[in-house]
Amino acid sequence: MDAAPNGRRFTDRSAQSRAAILAAARARFAADGYEKATIRAIAADAGIDASMVIRYYGSKAELFEASAAIQLALTPSPASGPEQLAEDYAHTFVARWESGTNEVEQLVIRTALTHKEAAGQVQRIFDEQLKPPITAALADDPDAELRAALVMTQTLGLAVCRYLLGLEPVASADPVALERAVRDAVRLHLTRPMRDE
Repeated sequence: MDAAPNGRRFTDRSAQSRAAILAAARARFAADGYEKATIRAIAADAGIDASMVIRYYGSKAELFEASAAIQLALTPSPASGPEQLAEDYAHTFVARWESGTNEVEQLVIRTALTHKEAAGQVQRIFDEQLKPPITAALADDPDAELRAALVMTQTLGLAVCRYLLGLEPVASADPVALERAVRDAVRLHLTRPMRDE
């Protein structure tokens, strides 16, 4: 038996159908946005009946959440200092986006600008994947959560400008130079004083 993201359990025979639904949902949400994408259109793109989409995923909101699931793989040691944390984060972020296999991230960011479901997904990614390792590494810092949020704003800005909008000169900048710039910006967010003395 296998489990769908919403907890429903199915046999392995359904794995291919669920994969087809997710692929179709990602493409349809990216093309049409959350509001215009319909279960019927997604089902047609996947080559299955619309009732199967509901059976596997329950609702459009649940389907979006499943299709927009992201695993950041940011796992620094709690013993990491700001320098190492900034380096690890910058490398993970730039390598992921430069790989060209980030259609899910693009879907989430594009859709988050216009729909609360996607914005909620970004918030969950921050709360569950980005904030915990940063606050763990900065456990004694009362501003650790704000620092984590500032790290996210830095990298979301780069993702939008370089990878979604293609704004020059950042769109054609050398990835190694970008990684260094992200590292330095993240380090600044993690270390600079947050209050006037």
